[in-house]
Amino acid sequence: MDIRRLALLFVFVFSLMMLWDAWQREQNPPAATAPASAADASGIPAAAPSAASSIDAQIPQPSSALQQAAAAQARENAEPAAPPDALIAESVFVDTDLARVEISTLGGDLVWLELQRFRAQGDKSQRFTLFNDNHRYAAQSGLTGDGLPNHKTLLTPVPGPRALEEGEDTLEVRLAAPETNGARAVKVYTFHRNSYLIDIAWEIENTGTAPIQTEAYFQLQRDDIAPEGNSFMLSTFYGAAVYTEAEKYQKVQYKEIAENKAKFAKTANNGWLAMVQHYFVSAWAPQGDTLREFYMRRLGDANSNLFAAGVILPAVVVAPGETRRVSVPLFAGPQEQAALKQVAPGLELVVDYGWLHIIAAPIFWVLEFINTLIGNWGWSIVALTILIKLMFYPLSATSYKSMAKMRTLTPKLMQLKERYANDKARLNQEMMKLYQTEKVNPLGGCLPILVQIPVFIALYWVLLGAVEMRDAPWIFWIKDLSAADPYYVLPVIMMASMFIQTRLNPTPPDPIQAKMMLIMPLVFGVMFFFFPAGLVLYWVVNNILSIAQQWQINWALEKGNAAKNKAANDPKIKE
Repeated sequence: MDIRRLALLFVFVFSLMMLWDAWQREQNPPAATAPASAADASGIPAAAPSAASSIDAQIPQPSSALQQAAAAQARENAEPAAPPDALIAESVFVDTDLARVEISTLGGDLVWLELQRFRAQGDKSQRFTLFNDNHRYAAQSGLTGDGLPNHKTLLTPVPGPRALEEGEDTLEVRLAAPETNGARAVKVYTFHRNSYLIDIAWEIENTGTAPIQTEAYFQLQRDDIAPEGNSFMLSTFYGAAVYTEAEKYQKVQYKEIAENKAKFAKTANNGWLAMVQHYFVSAWAPQGDTLREFYMRRLGDANSNLFAAGVILPAVVVAPGETRRVSVPLFAGPQEQAALKQVAPGLELVVDYGWLHIIAAPIFWVLEFINTLIGNWGWSIVALTILIKLMFYPLSATSYKSMAKMRTLTPKLMQLKERYANDKARLNQEMMKLYQTEKVNPLGGCLPILVQIPVFIALYWVLLGAVEMRDAPWIFWIKDLSAADPYYVLPVIMMASMFIQTRLNPTPPDPIQAKMMLIMPLVFGVMFFFFPAGLVLYWVVNNILSIAQQWQINWALEKGNAAKNKAANDPKIKE
């Protein structure tokens, strides 16, 4: 097998793997949305439905592992302060330098999050919304215990600013819960300038005469509808995730949650919980070494496609006359690795680099460094491709020399095939003898290519997963490196470069293989019509550099062979 066929075989198999994964996702579409029932699969009862809530959710309850022995008792779900029909939620709109947020007074849920610096996937005149009502996606929190507020309690906005003004670094928005049983609770949102991190806290003041004990929960509620940008050709992971120092990064699909097959760390004194999608993430990241419990579950009956994933913090005891605060930061924004690393250890792992993260992470670091010098992600991809090509130049040269030698042997191999067409054993014997005589190893270029393959796959995932490519322009008609080339110029150039490479390679002696070699550039070229422009740009540059290197090696070898033949046939040189 010559090296070109090996490379094309790898690309073919890799493409089949991608198509198989995408086909599997297509064969398991999300179930139709149905109203939630009064109890989830765990049997925890739900509170009465509210007129302001389209789909109700259960109040999370801590396991016995989180409850202190002195407070181990059955807890009932808190009922709303007013009859369900009287609960009419209002909206509180907040503007910061990075986001526009809508907070519902029902539970103080964060129900809308519009990112100022990112455009929508389809309509570029609109901003991208991470939390929205097109499909259910919200951040919720509350307290457990009789009479304490939860995400079903109607809160009252406390007067105050609703926009982050120039010169201000933080903005605080407060929503007060009804005072019951000597407990006065306020939900506090704290927004920070130039940050996608939102501090969400409950302030609990004990105005009664008996101690108050409660656990706080913070959860993300979402349906399993695929986010914008996920396609059959480019399907990336979206679902829930948990990280702990002991268990590391654990991804959980919504299907696994629905079937009660989700495997993840349940308790730890560190770590975070998130819901992940292509380019963006929302994550609860409790600080310190406080014991915490992670949970995931389907909400409603077996036909529901609504899920909740969250974290419960241990019991807090508020003495009479005392005020305690329970806070957990929420990161909701793009998967920018520098920002993610500052939020919590391991949060940068939500960037989906597949199984080659150990190689992809340093490749992205180099790409990011190049971009700080050049200032254009498109030209940074070009520079990185050249850099990788130079790094593997010796290995590539070995492969191309082997291919060039095989190319010069093609006529002799064709003669052997014609002579021993009916004797396969003799044909193989004569071919091996020819290789030995000409000092050519037909597999001599395989190892160099195999060494490079993991790097090329890792670079593929880097360019596919980096949110920095989203809405990043290159030149002229390429306005978004994460979207397909609108005029298919790059895919056409890539097809042409693959055809040129095919012509530079030795022609397979088998006519069927020869035809396949000509058809494969067309097949893969059509596939790349749907790939992001940044990925196609990498392949185009890599192909052009490969053509230049291969042509130079072929020219040098043919020139050397011509000189040898001339010397062998020149009588003067013989004398």
